[in-house]
Amino acid sequence: MGLLAAWLAALVLPGFSPWLTGPQGGEVLTGPMPGTDRPGVVYLPPGFSRGLRYPVVYLLHGMPGSPTEFVAGAGLLQWADDSIADGSVPPFIAVMPAAGPRPQYNGEWAGPWEHALVDDVVPWVDRRLPTVANAAHRVLAGISAGGFGAADIALRNPRVFGTVESWSGYFAPLHDGPFKHATTAELAANDPRLLAHTAPVRRLRFFLSTGPFHSHWFTPRQTVDFAHELSRLGAPVRLLQLGSTKGEYTKQLATGLSWALAGFKKP
Repeated sequence: MGLLAAWLAALVLPGFSPWLTGPQGGEVLTGPMPGTDRPGVVYLPPGFSRGLRYPVVYLLHGMPGSPTEFVAGAGLLQWADDSIADGSVPPFIAVMPAAGPRPQYNGEWAGPWEHALVDDVVPWVDRRLPTVANAAHRVLAGISAGGFGAADIALRNPRVFGTVESWSGYFAPLHDGPFKHATTAELAANDPRLLAHTAPVRRLRFFLSTGPFHSHWFTPRQTVDFAHELSRLGAPVRLLQLGSTKGEYTKQLATGLSWALAGFKKP
């Protein structure tokens, strides 16, 4: 990691430090994000310039988990750098905040973490980085519990995010984290299956994917059923079903983000 990366980190995001450099020159930075208790991660594309405007992908990690899982486990850096370099996707920024006070937190992307993302992180990103600051150019995606969070938060905030992606996620709020003592009304207000009937789903784009069976609440059938219901309601939906655990999250990330970003113009 050279002085250029450190200078870039200090210039665009004070308090952040360089972590990794991609094969084509993309940079991964780590540092504090507003409204959160743990460091987050930001990906800046090869040739990043403050004179351009970029779409933003927000990625929500699983629980327990860390935002580093997208880079260290799901292959974001390699895929993003190579895809931008070969022109298959336009340059973009990826923002990976953290939920919970510690990596062992086993809750949901809801309550304080929804507010942190929508009210603190998104405005902060638009102030600090050269983004295309509208919902149409914001993608919200997540793995597992992050997939639930992406669906829940986007449906509750359709003016903030335009594309929703759930990778091996689930679609009913669990009785943990901020929902541990939730009322029936509070659970209903965070149930994507119910929200889909009241939110303007035709204005959103959905990518839903699933791998093999994970547990009693990570069933592939839930993803298929939710995709069919969204389609019935007139929402644009892409469904991907994988049959093997090998490279599962890497495939979901690469396919999902390729689909989400394909329609965006190059900055």
